[in-house]
Amino acid sequence: MELGVGMFGDIGFDKTGKALDPGTRLKEMIEEIKLADEVGLDVFGIGEHHRPDYAVSSPEIILAAAASVTKKIRLMSTVTVLSSAEPVKVYQDFSTIHLLSGGRAEIGVGRGSFIESFPLFGYDLRDYDQLFEEKLDLLLKIRNETNVSWSGKLRAPMSGQTVYPRSVDLPVWIAVGGTPESVKRAARLGLPLIVAIIGGSPRQFIPLMDYYKEEYAANGHDMDRLQLGVHAHTFVHDDPAVIDDYFNYYAAQMDRVGAGRGWQPFSRAQYEAGRSAKGAYLFGDPDQVADKILEMKEMFGLTRFVAHMDVGAPPHAQLMRSIELLGTKVAEAVRKHS
Repeated sequence: MELGVGMFGDIGFDKTGKALDPGTRLKEMIEEIKLADEVGLDVFGIGEHHRPDYAVSSPEIILAAAASVTKKIRLMSTVTVLSSAEPVKVYQDFSTIHLLSGGRAEIGVGRGSFIESFPLFGYDLRDYDQLFEEKLDLLLKIRNETNVSWSGKLRAPMSGQTVYPRSVDLPVWIAVGGTPESVKRAARLGLPLIVAIIGGSPRQFIPLMDYYKEEYAANGHDMDRLQLGVHAHTFVHDDPAVIDDYFNYYAAQMDRVGAGRGWQPFSRAQYEAGRSAKGAYLFGDPDQVADKILEMKEMFGLTRFVAHMDVGAPPHAQLMRSIELLGTKVAEAVRKHS
C-alpha cells in the first residue's frame, strides 16, 4: 500500500482574525513536500480552493515547483475541480508536470466540496453535474487520443485537434466525498478512486467501497488493476501535548468552514470522539496512527492512504515533524504488516 501526505495549504490567522502571509505558507509547503520525498513517502496531494483560508488555488503550480525539488514522490491534485476548469488546460498543465518530473504527476478530479469556483469562472451551479460529466469525458478523450473530435452541450466542440504536450500514461483518479453516483462513474470508467473520509466512523464507508469494487468488476475491468485510496485528516506527533493542542488549530478551521454551512461550533468532545479508536481522525502518536491506517487497509482493501495534515495551519515545525514520523515510524509499522 502506498502512503502519502495531502494538504490544502491552510492559512493561519492571528488573534485579530487577520490571515497570515500566503507567500510564507507556500514556501513552507515546498519544504514539506521535499521532506516527504526524502523520508520515502509515495505520494503528495494538494487541493484546489478559492477561499481566503487556503493558499492554493492552482495545485498544478505547486506540483510543478515540487517537481524540481523532489526525486521519487508522486505528485497529485486532490482535487482539481474539473466542473469549473478547462479540460484542455488541465491536461496540458499536468502533462507538463508529468514530463518535467519523469512521469510522477497524477490528476485527481472531482466536483469539489466548495462552490466558489463556479461564479468565479462564470459557470451556472444548475449545471453542476452535467459540467463534470462532460468535462471528464473530454479530459479522458484528450489523454487517450491524439486526434480529438468531441462535442457536448456546455462547451464548444473539438474537431480533429491534438493537445500538446502529449503524455498518454498520465493517471486520472476520481476523488469523491461519498456520493454513490460518483463512485459508480469511476467504476464504470475503470478509473482509480480516492475517498475523503472526514468525521464519523470509517466503517460507514464500507458499503461505498464495496459498491465500487462490485461495479468495477461488473463493468469488466481487471480487478488486479483496481486502485482504491483514502484521504483522511491526520496529524502525527510523539508529544501528547502537541496532539492535545492541535484541537485549537483544527477547531478554528472547522468553525471557519462551518460558518457558511450552519454548523455548530466544533467541540473538544467531537475532537476526542474523532480521534478515538472508532473515529475517523488519525490524530495521535505513530503507533496510534499506524493502527488506524492498517485497520482501514484491512477494512477497505486500500492500495493508497493519503494523510491530510495541514487542517487549521499548525506550525511549520510541527508539520515537518508529522511528515517525518509518517515517513519513518508510521510507514515502518504499516509496511511491516502489509
